[in-house]
Amino acid sequence: MSKRAQALGNKLQNLLAMLAGALSVAAFAPLSLSVLAVLGLLGLFLLIPYEQPRRAAWRGFYFGLGLFGVGTSWVVISIHEFGHSPLPLAVVMTLLMVVYLALFPALFAWAMARTHVNTHPWRFVLLAPALWVVGEWLRGSLFTGFPWLNIGYSQMDTWLAGYAPLLGIYGLGALVVTTAALLFVVRQRPVRATVCLLALWGGGLALQSQEWVGPSGAPIRVSLLQGNVSQHEKWQPEVRARTLSLYEQLTEQHLDSDLIIWPETAVPAFYHAVAENYLADILNRAGESQTDLLIGVPIRQASADPERPRYYNSVVALGGQFAVYHKQHLVPFGEYVPLGDVLRSIGGVFNLPMSDFSSGGLQAPLNVAGQQAAITICYEIIFAEEVRKNIAAATLLVNVSNDAWFGRSLAPPQHFEMARMRALETGRPLLRATNTGITAFVDHRGRVQQQAPTFSVQVLSGSVQPMQGVTPYVRYGNAPVMALALLSLLSVLSLAAWRERHRAMQ
Repeated sequence: MSKRAQALGNKLQNLLAMLAGALSVAAFAPLSLSVLAVLGLLGLFLLIPYEQPRRAAWRGFYFGLGLFGVGTSWVVISIHEFGHSPLPLAVVMTLLMVVYLALFPALFAWAMARTHVNTHPWRFVLLAPALWVVGEWLRGSLFTGFPWLNIGYSQMDTWLAGYAPLLGIYGLGALVVTTAALLFVVRQRPVRATVCLLALWGGGLALQSQEWVGPSGAPIRVSLLQGNVSQHEKWQPEVRARTLSLYEQLTEQHLDSDLIIWPETAVPAFYHAVAENYLADILNRAGESQTDLLIGVPIRQASADPERPRYYNSVVALGGQFAVYHKQHLVPFGEYVPLGDVLRSIGGVFNLPMSDFSSGGLQAPLNVAGQQAAITICYEIIFAEEVRKNIAAATLLVNVSNDAWFGRSLAPPQHFEMARMRALETGRPLLRATNTGITAFVDHRGRVQQQAPTFSVQVLSGSVQPMQGVTPYVRYGNAPVMALALLSLLSVLSLAAWRERHRAMQ
């Protein structure tokens, strides 16, 4: 074959790898064609040139470009339309992010080729999920982390989801990769690979009937408010009175509930500016019906430097007792800007409304309606390890969000899918109140009980059964899965090194 034909064939395979990554996005919400996650990985395995690690890295990189280029394309909307950055800059920034994310599947493919595991079926089955899980863990940890599109989320509604309360999202991802790896080696080991596949998926089905937690007290009645306030208008002073009036009316109509939850920053003003009149009036009426409130509102506090007060993205509990939760995991370039003074000086870039928040750190659940509610605000719900840290003391999981930042893109259903996974991992019902959607009730098994239409003013009301107890994932976290992944890596690499030395001695 000529060099020109080889180059053309290499480009074609790179394009096929990108296509495999792009098609994998359909495995996630809203399409939820779960099988495409397995087929996408299988396509990558088949396209890796195992004798050429450098070229293999490019295959993985193109797979990542397809996966993250399509799956996180909504970032352009957030930066340009709502972040007020020029479109070319928004596109460039999104591309830079996609290139960074694509490095992880590139390193995966390089390591798979470097170890030549394609000729050793069971080493392949051990190494592929271990490498993938380590890569996803690093992607979810480095530079504050971005665990969006972790492959395990694609199985939220399949039999494999039975493993989530046991192994968490990284363990679930490892099983997706294991499935693809078993399909890759099935021609070499047809009987054993098929038996392993049946056992793997059958085990997930059996685990779906396992109850890890139990009821905590009587059900409570909850109302979730969805105000559908345009992000373009949200912080405009002339719109503020209309927004406040809307939430006041929605609250008054549902004072028969034990708990009413408002979305993230539903109040477009600092807490101190509305506490003594607006919120006090609502609280007085809620007190008459013994209704507790969880209200999303920004808070300004004095700091050591009087010219630089601290700002928090917060949820305030009003009713039985006053308590506050400050968001702990902030969105880079959304809620705080790294090197902010420098970047904001570049022609007004990154002048997003409310983009100078401080982190609240780890906080205990809030006591509302006689229950302990573990609060997460927007983006925080995608970090499984952070959610589990205080969930054992909680009986409810609450997520308030403002997904208007994402527009009508893939992001809201993807975000909701990740939130549902937290309910399944922790065994807690999820109460999710958002500005434009997706507002929903989710039970402790991650199943959607009620869901409001998006981009409309809605109130969802329903009965919720609080839960207590801990799942294995809540008890042990990611440590068992990561330990198994590292053990698999060491075992495969040690065996490969021993065989090379043995071959050299001969």
